[in-house]
Amino acid sequence: MSEALVIGSVALDDVETPHGRATEALGGSACYGSVAASYFVPTSLVAVVGRDFPPEYRKQIENRGIDTTGLQEMDGRTFRWSGYYERNMAAAHTNTTELNVFEHFRPDLTPEQRRKPFVFLANIHPELQVHALRQLDNPQLVALDTMNLWIEVTKKELREAIRSVTLLLMNEDEARQFCETPNLIEAGHALLGMGPRSVVIKKGEHGALVFQKDHYLSIPAFPVRSVKDPTGAGDTFAGSMVGYAARLGTATDENIRRAVVIGSIMASFVVEDFSLKRTLGLQAAEIEGRIGQLQAMMTVPPLDPATFVPHFAPAV
Repeated sequence: MSEALVIGSVALDDVETPHGRATEALGGSACYGSVAASYFVPTSLVAVVGRDFPPEYRKQIENRGIDTTGLQEMDGRTFRWSGYYERNMAAAHTNTTELNVFEHFRPDLTPEQRRKPFVFLANIHPELQVHALRQLDNPQLVALDTMNLWIEVTKKELREAIRSVTLLLMNEDEARQFCETPNLIEAGHALLGMGPRSVVIKKGEHGALVFQKDHYLSIPAFPVRSVKDPTGAGDTFAGSMVGYAARLGTATDENIRRAVVIGSIMASFVVEDFSLKRTLGLQAAEIEGRIGQLQAMMTVPPLDPATFVPHFAPAV
C-alpha cells in the first residue's frame, strides 16, 4: 500500500437541484478527490482556504485521516461557487464564481509531498498543474482532470500539462471540445496520442470509456435510484481511482482498469446526497456490496459458438 497526494480547490458551495438546496456546503475538487482517495490509502491534501473556512469542515476532512498540512489558510474569503441543476441534472449551471483566496493559490510542495508516488492534479489552472508537476520526484501515477473553461482559454498550457501525466480524465463534452470532434472514440485515441498512458472519458450516468495502448474498455455507471446532487462526482471518481491504484501499489494498465470500476462505485455514493454528506461516513461493507453488484452487472453468460453462425431463411 502506498500514499496519495491531491492538489486542487476547497470551496464553499451553494447548490440547488430539483431535490433541494445546500448553502455554504463543503466542496471543491481537491476536497471531493481527497475524501474518496482516503478510503484506500493515507492521503494528503494541498489547497487553500480563507479565514472564514468553518473549523468543523476542516475537522470533517481530518476525521477521514487526511493530512491537511498542505491546506493553507490565508487572509480573505474562501473560494465560493454557486450553481444549479435542472431536472435531468446532466450538467451544472453556474450562477456565480468567487475565486477569493484561490486566485492567489500556488501549490508549492514540501519535500515529503514531492515524494508522494500517486498524485491527483484536480481541476485547477493548467499552469498550476504544470507548476506542481515540475516539483514531483518520479511519481508512479499522476492523474489530471480539467474543465471546459481551461480548454477555452488556456488550451496551450493544458496541452503541456497533458503531455506529462500518466492518466488523463475528461468528461465527454470536454473531450469533444478539446479534440474538436463529436466522436468519443476518435477523441479518446487523439488524447492518448498526446502522452498519457491511460485516458478516461467520463460519461456521467452512462459510465466511462477507458483508452490504453492495447486496450479499450467501456465501464457502466453503478445505477443509482435517487440522485440528489451530482456536484463532485467526477472528482470523487478520479480521486478514488488514484487512491485505489495506490492501494494496489503499482500503476499498471491492468490496475488502472480495475481502478475505473472503483471510481464508478465511489461516484455512485456521492450523488446520493448534497456535498460530501454521503461519502464522509461510508462503511466498508457498503463499498464492497456495490463492487459485487457492479461486477455481476458486467458479467455476461458464456455464448455458444454454434449460435454465432447467421441464420438465413431458405430460398422459396
